[in-house]
Amino acid sequence: MERRTIGAGALEVGAVGLGCMPMSWAYTGSRQRGDASVRTLHAALDAVGAARGGGGLLLDTADMYGPFTNELLIGRVLKERRAEAFVSTKCGLLVGEQHIVANGRPGYVKRACDASLRRLQTETIDLYQLHRADPEVPIEETWGAMADLVAAGKVRALGLCAVGARAHRRAAPGRPGPGLHDATIRQLERVQQVFPVSAVQAELSVWSPEALDTLLPWCVARGIGVLAAMPLGNGFLTGTLKPGQGFEPDDLRARHPRFTAEMMAANQPLVVGLRRVAERHGATPAQIALAWVLAQGRHVVPIPGAKRERWAVENAGAAAVRLTEEDLAEIAALPAALGSWD
Repeated sequence: MERRTIGAGALEVGAVGLGCMPMSWAYTGSRQRGDASVRTLHAALDAVGAARGGGGLLLDTADMYGPFTNELLIGRVLKERRAEAFVSTKCGLLVGEQHIVANGRPGYVKRACDASLRRLQTETIDLYQLHRADPEVPIEETWGAMADLVAAGKVRALGLCAVGARAHRRAAPGRPGPGLHDATIRQLERVQQVFPVSAVQAELSVWSPEALDTLLPWCVARGIGVLAAMPLGNGFLTGTLKPGQGFEPDDLRARHPRFTAEMMAANQPLVVGLRRVAERHGATPAQIALAWVLAQGRHVVPIPGAKRERWAVENAGAAAVRLTEEDLAEIAALPAALGSWD
């Protein structure tokens, strides 16, 4: 598989990563099985194949997924195949029964890192990301504690997850609203003064391309990598989901404004357009959606989530798809995705 570099330190990874959250959290619980997920992780590692000198599969997880169980699951595989993986995990969010709260206190961050290292069964985390800033702690203090982990050899590089900004997607009539990623860029400008940012994780897909407006150019100008989260639109862009099919109560899509039966039906032209391009390439709609993300720049690495071997291998195959200028123009002309906020 093609290799890509992220950050000023030129961290090398496979062009398509693997989002591990669906294996343990936020998606259909009845289909989450540890042994099946372990097989998926092995299949994904096999599909990427680590080149000599690094560049393995980027595995994206977080201590809050489960919570904790996702890191434990990945640790089972890393115990055997650590050299083939690029491990990315996150800290900064605590999961309660009915709520999630941020904790950016320096002491907590350092304890969280040690706990993640134990669960992942590794001595070093390749990329340690701040999931969310704590509003009660200056982000510089949190980032400074994370920088101390790099100095201690526990972490190789630092990353920041983009602030959730869907509430600002639509401005009030007649009033220009704040940019979707303005808050994230302000945070990045602050932490860059403390320690270099190697990567920013943000939603980026044909379904949600807003990161292309300001966030991606900001990162590219500074040599910062972009980890494209949800590049398959939470599964919608794969073409395997049907309007009105319903989701289990614990599945995040049961409450997502684009996954009502009405909105899924309204957004079918996106899938139809991707399928049309896919047929010309002998690919799947999911592979075309990922190839579109890859085409946005050499510093962009999509991290599609998957919990089945078949999907992980299919996603890895997207790295071999080369979209033409005509393909990209056709995708750009597809109607924008609609949601309940529109």
